[in-house]
Amino acid sequence: MWGFLNVNKPAGLTSHDVVARVRRELRVKKVGHAGTLDPMAMGVLVLCIGAATRLSEYVMQSTKRYRARVHLGITTDTYDSEGAVREVCDPARITRETVERSLAAFLGDIEQTPPMYSAIKQRGRKLYQLARAGQTVEREARSVAIEHLEILDWSPPEFTLDVVCSAGTYIRSLAHDLGEALGVGAHLSGLTRLASGSFTLEDAVELNTLLAAGDWQRYLIPPQVALAHWPVVRLDTAGAEHVRHGRAIRDAEADGDQLALALTPGGDLAAVLRAADGVWRPEKVFAPENSL
Repeated sequence: MWGFLNVNKPAGLTSHDVVARVRRELRVKKVGHAGTLDPMAMGVLVLCIGAATRLSEYVMQSTKRYRARVHLGITTDTYDSEGAVREVCDPARITRETVERSLAAFLGDIEQTPPMYSAIKQRGRKLYQLARAGQTVEREARSVAIEHLEILDWSPPEFTLDVVCSAGTYIRSLAHDLGEALGVGAHLSGLTRLASGSFTLEDAVELNTLLAAGDWQRYLIPPQVALAHWPVVRLDTAGAEHVRHGRAIRDAEADGDQLALALTPGGDLAAVLRAADGVWRPEKVFAPENSL
């Protein structure tokens, strides 16, 4: 009775709000999330239930897909529509073709500076705490990867982007930096996460539907389904006990720095394994009694 929930987060709630409501209203002791969404954002929010919280770091690393609405000509301090306006510029000269040419510079591996209004810690304090105190500090640029950028709708001064990117990419920073490149400024006016790894918006459950369901456990997604793209090592009963006691198992295919799921004869997750020199070493083990 543990796994992941694919929730369609409504706008206006923080990711923590959703976690708190699920914990309180479904009476689940251990709940976390695998990748935050800003309050204004909607879409896929992956919740980790019970022992699945120990797998959140792996789910968080997955590729993300967004539908992003960008507003040209207005810059805000938060890089989105919830912030205070900093600058206003007439974007009338910007055409769709101009934006499409500028998008090319943001494709591939790029360096991105996180916004001041973010949860990244610096000198022991979150950046948004410093920003609310009126402080602006230098932020170290981070490497992110943007695989796909395409204009879906052009309705100036706004347009909609389809974005496929690595974990850790700030879509607010992308909108801001694009506006800087165009010379007229811009901010993010709307955001929907369409996918996080194997979790898609089409398969997501509405938050209110989940909270009202008497049999909400039917929405739980087992780890072996959520991480179905990983290699699988199938164990017999003795092998499952072996890895659950932290012992490595030999396998000629255990090569390179790769992760795998160790499954019991019944298909349950026994451990997360990491390859090392012809052996699989248990990185995280899960006891049969893991539950909510």
